Amino acid sequence: MQITRLAEAKRYDAPKHFDMRSLRLQGLDASAADFAWVGLSYFLPGGGAEMDAGTLGKIYVVLDGEVTIDLGNGGTHVLAKLDSCFIPAGEARAIRNAGNVVATMLVVMPTPKAAA
Repeated sequence: MQITRLAEAKRYDAPKHFDMRSLRLQGLDASAADFAWVGLSYFLPGGGAEMDAGTLGKIYVVLDGEVTIDLGNGGTHVLAKLDSCFIPAGEARAIRNAGNVVATMLVVMPTPKAAA
């Protein structure tokens, strides 16, 4: 078993994100988990992520506050504490914290396969 203590979690920078800080909890450089990685994201008020469609699906779980997920097809959804969503590979999304408190979100993604 591998434990990551929050106090020891390493920061990572997520591309196309702004006014946000992320910590790697499991997988990739945090543990030997080889099927998925887990990150913890703190979005400041007004923070978010630009519209982008990733090559891997992802799961978001809001732990505190609220985040607004804007989809490329025009849909907008507000996720509150303990709400979650799955965004499939190739689906565009933008994220924003429209509130005045920090929003905390857990991110779960499959580990990218090594290039063949």
